[in-house]
Amino acid sequence: MSALDRPVWATLQHRPQWAIGDERARRFVPDLHGFAATADEGADSLAALTGLIGADGDSVYLLQVPPIAVAPGLEVLKAAGGVQMVATRHLPPDDDVVVLGNADAAEMGALAALTEPGPFFARTHTLGRFIGLRIAGRLAAMAGERMRFPGYVEISGVCTHPDFRGRGLARRLSAAVAADIQQRGDTPFLHAWTTNTAAISLYEGLGFVVRTPVHVAVLRRKPS
Repeated sequence: MSALDRPVWATLQHRPQWAIGDERARRFVPDLHGFAATADEGADSLAALTGLIGADGDSVYLLQVPPIAVAPGLEVLKAAGGVQMVATRHLPPDDDVVVLGNADAAEMGALAALTEPGPFFARTHTLGRFIGLRIAGRLAAMAGERMRFPGYVEISGVCTHPDFRGRGLARRLSAAVAADIQQRGDTPFLHAWTTNTAAISLYEGLGFVVRTPVHVAVLRRKPS
């Protein structure tokens, strides 16, 4: 099985400082991200995942190629299908983008909350290099990196403010993030909802191809 089949697990094994848990199940430190993963679908791993989820509304996101197994003490809040795409051609760098950091965190969080590119937490912007484009001083669009393990880095957080859509900003930033990943010797990959045909088409135009379908679910403890 490729590490790409369990990208969350591969990431949290590779970057244990980002994780809580053990060799059966891990989740991101809560202010970094909401993803969690198990080593496999065995009963011990599912029980360990249950132990990482608190009560009172706590939940975790799962993303993987194998079908998601749900422990008896958990329930599915949401479930959907996605695709995993991998870059197949080199992309040119873009020297006019702005590198974003802690000073931009509030703006990044506000843009993510408005556009919902996927889960975005207080320190998600520290998971990798994030870049953006500013128009008249406003953060018009951003994109960055999330999951990573040897040989691969994920493009994530791609979003554009509604006031600036239709200008190709998402495409430009996605290409710039991919180019930087490739310059470091890694292969860019990403995920998109199966229903988001516009995004899939955009990435195909950049040379990404669908590697495999993926399963996505949000789990929480069953109410007592």
